[in-house]
Parts: sequence; C-alpha cells; structure tokens
Amino acid sequence: MALATLAGGCFWCLEAVFQQLKGVSKVSSGYAGGTRPNPTYEAVCTGTTGHAEVVQIEFDPAVITYRDLLDVFFTIHDPTTLNQQGADTGTQYRSAVFFHSPEQQQEAAAAIREAQKAWDDPIVTEVVPFTQFYPAEEYHRDYYLRNPNQGYCRVVIAPKVAKLRAHFLEKLRA
Repeated sequence: MALATLAGGCFWCLEAVFQQLKGVSKVSSGYAGGTRPNPTYEAVCTGTTGHAEVVQIEFDPAVITYRDLLDVFFTIHDPTTLNQQGADTGTQYRSAVFFHSPEQQQEAAAAIREAQKAWDDPIVTEVVPFTQFYPAEEYHRDYYLRNPNQGYCRVVIAPKVAKLRAHFLEKLRA
C-alpha cells in the first residue's frame, strides 16, 4: 500500500470521489500543511493555522497508480484558483499535493504540466513535502455517504462525483 495526500477545496468533495476508485482502500479527511499541532476544524477555518483541508488516500499501486490519482484530482477540482474552490475561500481550501517521496514530487510536476493543457489560467497547485496528517473530527468522515441529500452534497459534491464517473468509468469500483 501507498499514501497520497491531496488538498483541493473541501475535503468532503475529495473524499466522496476517491472512495469510489478501485485500488483505494481508505480515504481519510483531515488537515495538513500547517503549524499548529492537533488542529480543530474551527481553528483551521480561521485560516490562521496554515493547514489545508486534505484527504489522505491509502491505495494499492498495483491496481491504481499515483498518477491515476493525480489525473482524477486535476479533473475534479479547479487548480487555477488561489485559496478557493467555488464559494469556499481561504488558505484552508488551497490546491496542494503533499508528496511522500521524490518520485511523487516528480509525478506531481508531470501531472501539472499535462493538466495545464486543459486550463486557460495557470495552475497554482502547491507541490510541497508531506509533514503531518491530522484526522478530521468524526462528523466530517464519510460525509457524502451519510448525507447524500444534504444541500451542499447535492449542489457541490454530486457534480464532482458525476464528473468522475464521466471521465474515469474504468477506474471505478464494481
């Protein structure tokens, strides 16, 4: 198994998408990239801790590659908006790849070069070393699975899941 840690706006959106992929055994919502140990959601939302909302993905590279995960990542969020995804604004919603190895760093750079072809504006995704992951509070976990009819889920998350299905059908769980 391998790990990927990605930030692309609200962690509920990323979690809902990556949970559906073959080869992904676990997706955990949480926080990374900040300075305060053991941050809370409330503290992260202030934008003062430096953390981003992230997902940490455990995956089997023999089934799905890190590059596949990055391709999905750059398809389902807008990597050209600095510190924002839709109506969610602040540094906690930035686009970032937290690499776990030099190979992941190189793959992220290659994925950005390829993804840039699909965007008119420059990609602003940070590519930074992974340091620490802090799991989100329990009520954030499996949010879309537990609340599919909630307004945010229907308006924001469901379209991202639909985009995944439209572009990556062969990568979905049976």
